[in-house]
Amino acid sequence: MNRITKHYQVQNPELLKQQIVHWLNQFTVCCFFDSNHYQQSQSNFQLLAAAGVLTDTRAIKQLTLLDNWLVEHNDWIFGHLSFSLKDQIFSSPNIQSNQIATVPFPDFYFFQPEVVCTLQQKTFTIHSALSHPDSIYEQITEVNLHASKPSLTNISFRPNISKTKYYNTVELLLNEIQKGNCYEINFCAEWIAKEAHISPAETYLALNALSPMPFSAYYKLNNLYLMCASPERYLCKQNNHLYSSPIKGTIARNLSNPEADKKLQQTLLQSNKERSENIMIVDLVRNDLSQICKSGTVRVTELCEIYSYPQVHQLISTITGELRQQTAFSAILKATFPMGSMTGAPKEKVLSLTKQYENFNRGLYSGSVGYFTPEKDFDFNVVIRSLQYNAANTTLSYAVGSGITAQSKPEQEYEECLLKATAMANLFIKN
Repeated sequence: MNRITKHYQVQNPELLKQQIVHWLNQFTVCCFFDSNHYQQSQSNFQLLAAAGVLTDTRAIKQLTLLDNWLVEHNDWIFGHLSFSLKDQIFSSPNIQSNQIATVPFPDFYFFQPEVVCTLQQKTFTIHSALSHPDSIYEQITEVNLHASKPSLTNISFRPNISKTKYYNTVELLLNEIQKGNCYEINFCAEWIAKEAHISPAETYLALNALSPMPFSAYYKLNNLYLMCASPERYLCKQNNHLYSSPIKGTIARNLSNPEADKKLQQTLLQSNKERSENIMIVDLVRNDLSQICKSGTVRVTELCEIYSYPQVHQLISTITGELRQQTAFSAILKATFPMGSMTGAPKEKVLSLTKQYENFNRGLYSGSVGYFTPEKDFDFNVVIRSLQYNAANTTLSYAVGSGITAQSKPEQEYEECLLKATAMANLFIKN
């Protein structure tokens, strides 16, 4: 694909970032990633944006047909993988979703964009297939951020499960664990707001300001929107190496007391329950990667490392492997999706338990948004700490979950869910 590429030096990257998000929103399909200055390994861009559609996969419904489409398009590709894609990966009827998601993204969707923008330090680059980059740069920098902004207040979320029902369900899951049916299961719940009249672009920028994360994303697919403040990477490919960094282990921060905040880090680091959660998922990811990586190359390069974010400290591990040659993207997904941190172990069994015990379709939550480079490298996040919005019926939702293990207590798991929802819930509270 021949694109016109031009570089621009910018004085105020933060201003430009906001202008880009608003400029993107005029397109029916767009995607935006912001690393928020986190120095993540394998990350090549401070900011990455895509707008407009040259061609896409809307006519492709089967995962097996996606590989040929990707081979045919040697270009930047952006898109998503919904949690419901599991139904194509696992054939068991005990896993198949039978509910419609509140925000019904398709199983997967990818598009070849008209325009791709990147930002590194103060160098802004536009790769355009149609318009000249100068015209696009002018449009972006002329966006007026002082126009009237819709309010983010007066939106009330309702949980799809009562606290009592949640407690009872966790007890049932503990019984499943005690019977040996699984070791860990990620149990999730959804909060929904109807008649939510929002500006998705403004909502995303507000969420990103409140909770800046390394895998932050704004994604629009016609009337469906994702506003994502994710700290987690699902899977990254650079050359023939794969990298996965599951998160398991969470504790609230104490930003008003630095000494107490450091003690909370140690509490998390020394927690047998939180470490065991993380290590179980590390073993699962190692097993997943071993199916598609060269023998002897799968290894753990980080184990239960502390990472600190605006609301929480987290335990993150990183597993790497050398991908076997000629491994198709669908084969990579069949070995690794859904990501272990959002399922539990063993994966196929807990997916059947998820269907049995969760009372909603996760939709894009627990799925992923990401991109391919023209060199066929890729990077995909885990869609957590995110708002989803259906503009057609003005319904807004978020979901949160926690890993249930034999050491879990229902009250603590519920509190962990509320903690993870802090940024989304607080976004709409009047000061």
